[in-house]
Amino acid sequence: MKTSRPAPPGRCWSSKAAQSLQAAGTGTQARLFQGQAHIVIKARIVVTLKTGVLDPQGKAIEGALGHLGFAGVGAVRQGKVFDIEVDAKDEATARSELSQMCDKLLANTVIENYTVEIA
Repeated sequence: MKTSRPAPPGRCWSSKAAQSLQAAGTGTQARLFQGQAHIVIKARIVVTLKTGVLDPQGKAIEGALGHLGFAGVGAVRQGKVFDIEVDAKDEATARSELSQMCDKLLANTVIENYTVEIA
């Protein structure tokens, strides 16, 4: 049996306005946020080291894979992945906010690149 959780303050899951904004596409749903209809956009951010930046963790993983018998493994690079849901008025706004998150916190843009993928 599926149970529903109460909506956080300022949000309404069952509003007709929110229901009418259901976006076509995986990972996107509509809801009211602070009295305005917004969509919830699911995104994946992938952060990797820039080319030319030494990756000691990647080298350690590469060596360990070789010792475990996985032959032919090379050029291992380590990175990180963030799955994030964003309330926004549209996809462009969400993408802009996600890029700001990366620039300010999620990635060290001096040595790392990031990509934002909208689900």
